Amino acid sequence: MRPWRAVVARQGRQQAEVCAVKVIVQKFGGSSLSDLSRIRKVAEAIVATRERGYQVVVVVSAMGDTTDELLGMANELAPSPSRRELDMLLSVGERISMALMSIAIQARGHEAVSLTGSQCGIITTASHSNARIIDVRPFRVQDELAQGRIVIVAGFQGTSYRRDVTTLGRGGSDTTAVALAAALNAEACEIYSDVDGVFSADPRVVLSAAQLASLSYEEMQEMARAGARVLNEQAVEFARRAQIALYARSTEKRGEGGTVVRVDLPQDELKRLEDGRPAVAVSHIRSGLWLRAQASADRVAEAIERLAVVTYDWQAGRRLEAFVALDDVHGVDALERRLRDLGADVEVGRQGLVSVVGLGVGGQARWSRMGQAALKEAGVVTLAMNASLARLSWVLPQEAVEEGARALHQAFVDA
Repeated sequence: MRPWRAVVARQGRQQAEVCAVKVIVQKFGGSSLSDLSRIRKVAEAIVATRERGYQVVVVVSAMGDTTDELLGMANELAPSPSRRELDMLLSVGERISMALMSIAIQARGHEAVSLTGSQCGIITTASHSNARIIDVRPFRVQDELAQGRIVIVAGFQGTSYRRDVTTLGRGGSDTTAVALAAALNAEACEIYSDVDGVFSADPRVVLSAAQLASLSYEEMQEMARAGARVLNEQAVEFARRAQIALYARSTEKRGEGGTVVRVDLPQDELKRLEDGRPAVAVSHIRSGLWLRAQASADRVAEAIERLAVVTYDWQAGRRLEAFVALDDVHGVDALERRLRDLGADVEVGRQGLVSVVGLGVGGQARWSRMGQAALKEAGVVTLAMNASLARLSWVLPQEAVEEGARALHQAFVDA
């Protein structure tokens, strides 16, 4: 047998062996890994999953505030660091976590191996600091699973077609986990963090916010785009395409409760829709760039498209109005100056965004009128409104975001 045919045959056998045992992908956030004692607890949970008979792939974030600390050092050296060099720097945090977790698992008598994003076959675009995954080639992961090892993967990172290290933006470890789950045909993907699941609003802002037992993929994607930070938008998109159940759970509760995101909603959720109550949650973004342009609309649209960040845009002819989230934008002040330099007609300001999310909420005018009335009654001034089938969004002054979120939650979710 020729060498390349032997390799293909071996990979085929290994894939069959992996498929014979169900694969679970688990992702642990930075707060769950903030010190060695927490790493030990997570290692015990991973080993328990393995001992239940599953093949286990674990995706880890950087420990605690490591990413913010590294970014802070870079910003002390330069006001607007190179995005390529930032990727090289920030990817280190996850590599520390993966090696420590592998060591902790080995100390508990199980074989484990740590792999970087490039080693486990994550291929991305060349957009530094906010790359998107374009392919996953998990041959090395399958090889390690077939050898009986627990695989620990550095989240948040991959390699571009130019062989550069890239990062996937804030929340990118979620994307790593779900992309691998899809490529490995995993039974499920579990996202563990320091919160119990997805809530109907940020409980620090809306005291009546309640945990949601289940959501559709569309609802979770809209919540993520609109500011909810429990799950990453691109991660939910991967789960939707692969029809993989996505669980958001607390690390402390070891797999109990939480929120499941899937296509088949339970009967109580379906009854809610049948009863004409489409809204499930309110999300908010405290600060973003609110842009307006006429003659320079095309140039502004091109500039914000290259950022690869969340945008909601309103376009009519040559007029553009857009809201750009700033979570993954480095050097915001410099960005504002560049946008203004595109034309004398370009207006740029810092504003906030509040959104109501739920299947069908954007499909009828009465819901937008209801939201507008609730904001007006709360004394909140709105600058613009945008809608999709599962979302209604209002641009507000930054100082009015929390009051706007509470007013919309009371009108749509508490009622």
